[in-house]
Amino acid sequence: QVQLVESGGGLVQAGGSLRLSCAASGRNFRRYALGWFCQAPGKEREFVAAVNRNGDSTRYADSVKGRFTISRDNAKNTGYLQMNSLKPEDTAIYYCAAAADWGTPYSPRAYEYWGQGTQVTVSS
Repeated sequence: QVQLVESGGGLVQAGGSLRLSCAASGRNFRRYALGWFCQAPGKEREFVAAVNRNGDSTRYADSVKGRFTISRDNAKNTGYLQMNSLKPEDTAIYYCAAAADWGTPYSPRAYEYWGQGTQVTVSS
C-alpha cells in the first residue's frame, strides 16, 4: 500500500511557475507508476502527466506539453510536477496517483492510490 501527500500548490500570476511534490510512504514506491491529474470546479478529473517506475518514460496531456515536466526521485520516495508558463485555465486541484500497471497512464481508473490534492490558482 502507498500513501501519497501532495504539496507545493498556491496562488501564482499567469506566466509564473510552481513545483508540486508528491511524497509517498511505504516500501514499494518504486514499483508504481506515478500520475498527476487535475480537477476544476464542475469538471471531471483530467490527466496531466505520468511517469513510469524507472522515470525514463513520460506522458503528457497536449495542453501541458512544453510547459510541465514530471519527474521522480525513487531514493526520496517523491514525485514532482514542474509547472512553468502557467495559465489561468490551469487553475484546479492537482492530485498525484500511483498505479501498479503502466499500461493505461491516461485513465484515472488505472490508479489504485490517490493523494488528497493541492490547490493551484493562476490569476490573470
